[in-house]
Amino acid sequence: MQETKLWINGQWEQAQSTYELTSPYSGEMIAKVAKANSQDVERAIEGAHEAFQVFKKTTAYERAEILYKVVDIMRKRKQELAEILAKEAAKPISAGVAEIDRTIATYQFSAEAAKQSTGETVPMDAAPGITDRIGYTKRIPLGVVSAITPFNFPFNLVAHKLGPAFAVGNTVVLKPATQTPLSAIIMADIFKEAGLPDGCLQIVTGSGGELSDTLVAHPHVKKVTFTGSGVVGLKLKEKVGLRKITLELGSNAAVIVEPSAPIEKIVSRAVSGAFGFAGQVCISLQRIYVHTSIYDEFVRQFVMETKKLRVGDPLDANTDVSAMIHPNEVERIKAWIEEAKIQGAVIATGAEFTERTLSPTVVTNVTAQMKIVCEETFAPIVSIVSYETLTKAIALVNESELGLNAGIYTNVLTDAMYAADELEAGAVMINDIPTFRVDHMPYGGVKMSGYGKEGVKYAIDEMTNLKFITIKTTF
Repeated sequence: MQETKLWINGQWEQAQSTYELTSPYSGEMIAKVAKANSQDVERAIEGAHEAFQVFKKTTAYERAEILYKVVDIMRKRKQELAEILAKEAAKPISAGVAEIDRTIATYQFSAEAAKQSTGETVPMDAAPGITDRIGYTKRIPLGVVSAITPFNFPFNLVAHKLGPAFAVGNTVVLKPATQTPLSAIIMADIFKEAGLPDGCLQIVTGSGGELSDTLVAHPHVKKVTFTGSGVVGLKLKEKVGLRKITLELGSNAAVIVEPSAPIEKIVSRAVSGAFGFAGQVCISLQRIYVHTSIYDEFVRQFVMETKKLRVGDPLDANTDVSAMIHPNEVERIKAWIEEAKIQGAVIATGAEFTERTLSPTVVTNVTAQMKIVCEETFAPIVSIVSYETLTKAIALVNESELGLNAGIYTNVLTDAMYAADELEAGAVMINDIPTFRVDHMPYGGVKMSGYGKEGVKYAIDEMTNLKFITIKTTF
């Protein structure tokens, strides 16, 4: 059984205590994980600050080469890395391979972006009386970045923080989710092999509740980047003050299906968006609004496609849906479903529980006030609602405190453009599910879904300061 350590200043260090990491699927213990304390975090931050003084002077070429080497190493170890996801996160192995592919792309985008961080010239003579000045801007690294990541994409969401940070010369203290530390820990070895200088990456595992104050409040920390719950995100934002912060929080992503959309061509795509990784995705399809003229047929086909999904061992290549991350989460969503049923919701299929799993569940006859509709379920459950006009459908989608991604299926261009303007979301997918994401696009929500943007180029803007420089050409 694996026993992990802390990665501080390029060395593996024993922690004073450990915690047991168990498989979400089987419940068996798979590792004893080092549990950092606030003193460990302080040393990590101070080491990252010291490393930054050297790393910020490296060239764009040198930083890009490190990231390209990470890409090469991960390609060679893809299956091994996917199996880590299956064991610690119960992510089906096929989905694990797909995540590693995306992670590789994220680091590749970061390597390319390292060479493309540019400023602009400012026409100083546009101001009256200024004839002898040149002005330009450049982006400079911030320093130490505290990165706090969730369990659901433990390789790729880490990459969205490490890749852009290293591309521009920042250093990072990483606190991965307590359930998925192994994926972060192996990245320490990969970055070491790739030539990242000691101290540029620090990894402290343990309780976010116990470590977050130090990770956020330490004066050497110049930027906090967090993906997780809205409750925690709000608390972090209150503590950051004038320093930079990016928050990627929750959602209850919705799609509108207009009568011009060919049902048979979109149902399987919608099913995958609703139930991939047991619905434990920030942009998992949770709400489907279907025009009343095609509602019954859509529900029929959607239920039929959902019933084809197989629940089982994440290491089995035939598994579509595996365990939720923890039995407590199963109990939570079980209570939400029972509450919705009391309020009138109808289970079209699913709602079959074990201690660790929930079968893919389709619910109809819901209202906007039910928890399974208005809050983030983070579970394999989707609600299907009928509507009569596009204006009403958009109003139903917007009737939420959350707004990360939204989507619409329609063959009418004017309706698509109208929805794109009116939907309250950080991104609108036309003729696709809101679960769509590629790793160089801007990604971030509105309302209670977040603050700031990810996506490599956009994360780099968030992880640098814009400095203006002017030269007076005459004395």
